[in-house]
Amino acid sequence: MNTRFLDACWGKPVDRTPVWLMRQAGRYLPEYMRVRSNCTFLDLCKSPELAAEVTIQPVDILGVDAAILFSDILTPVEPMGMRLDFVPGPVFENPVRTMADVERLRIPQMEEDVPYVLETIKILRRELAAKVPLIGFGGAPFTLACYMVEGKGSKEFAQIKRMMYAAPEVYGALMDKVTAMDMEYLNAQIGAGAQAIQIFDTWGGILAPCDYERYVLPYTTRLIGGLDRNDIPVIHFVKGAGAILDIVKKAGGDVMGLDWHVNLGKARDILGPGMAVQGNLDPTVLYAPKAIIEQEVKRILDENAGRPGHIFNLGHGILPTVPPENARFMVEAVHRLSQK
Repeated sequence: MNTRFLDACWGKPVDRTPVWLMRQAGRYLPEYMRVRSNCTFLDLCKSPELAAEVTIQPVDILGVDAAILFSDILTPVEPMGMRLDFVPGPVFENPVRTMADVERLRIPQMEEDVPYVLETIKILRRELAAKVPLIGFGGAPFTLACYMVEGKGSKEFAQIKRMMYAAPEVYGALMDKVTAMDMEYLNAQIGAGAQAIQIFDTWGGILAPCDYERYVLPYTTRLIGGLDRNDIPVIHFVKGAGAILDIVKKAGGDVMGLDWHVNLGKARDILGPGMAVQGNLDPTVLYAPKAIIEQEVKRILDENAGRPGHIFNLGHGILPTVPPENARFMVEAVHRLSQK
C-alpha cells in the first residue's frame, strides 16, 4: 500500500508530498454522475457497493494518495430523530429550538442505524488493500448543531447564536448529545477499518475567537479525546480559522486542515513542528490554465519549505464544475514538484 499519506500525518519523511482533495468523489467526475443518475444522493450514501465504487473512482482517475469515504456529515444525525432531505442542500424539516426538542433526540446505535456506512468501509478496506489508505470522517459537533438548529445552511446563523447567548442550557444540552453521538459514530468507523479520521468544522470560523473557545473548543476537544486513536491520525479542519489556529490546536488533533485564507508557512510557524498540516490551494485555482495551477502548487510547496508533515489538499471541497483534467494535473504537479 501507498502509505505516503499516513506517514505525512505523523510527520515522517516521504518521497513526495501526498495529495488528496476534499469532495474528490463527486459531481465534477462524469464517472460519478453516471452512478448518481440512477439514484438520489441519500440512496447513494446508503448503498454500500455504490458508495464504495464512487469512493474509489478518484483514486484511479486522479492518482491521489488517499481515499475518503463517500457519505455526508449529516448521515448519523438523521437517525437521532430528524427528517433529512437534500433540495439540493441539506434541509431538516424539524429543526431543534427548545429543550424538549433536544430531549427527543436519541443517540443512534451505529451498527443498527447506519450499517451501510460501516459496510462501505469494510468493502473499501478490501478493495483498497493494495492501493491507498481510507479516511473516515464526520462533522464537528458545532457544525452538526448549526444544521440541526438552523434547519439548513445559513449566512447569519442567527438561530444557533441566539441559542448560544439566550438559552445556553439548551445549547449545552444539544452539544453534549451531539458530541456523544459523534464519538460513537467516528469510533464505529474506526472499528470498521477507517485508517484516519477527518473532522469537518465547516462553520467553526463564524464565531469570535472568545466564543469559539467557549462554545466550540470544549466539545471538539472532548470528541477527539474520546476517539480510539491507536495509530489513527485525526485531521481537524475548521474553515475560516486562520486567525485562531493557536486556539484550534488545543482541541488535540494530529493534523490541522487549513483553508486558503492563510499562508501555509506562517500557519506552520504558529502551530509548531509537532503538528502536521493539510492544505491549502484555493479550489477556484482549478479553473485556471495549467501553467497557473502549477505556479500555485509550487507556491504552496515553497511555503511549506520542505518541512515534513504536509499533505497537499484544497482549502475546501472541489467545485462541481471543475474540469477533471485540471484536478488530475494538479495531483501530478504536486507529485512531480515535490519528488525527493
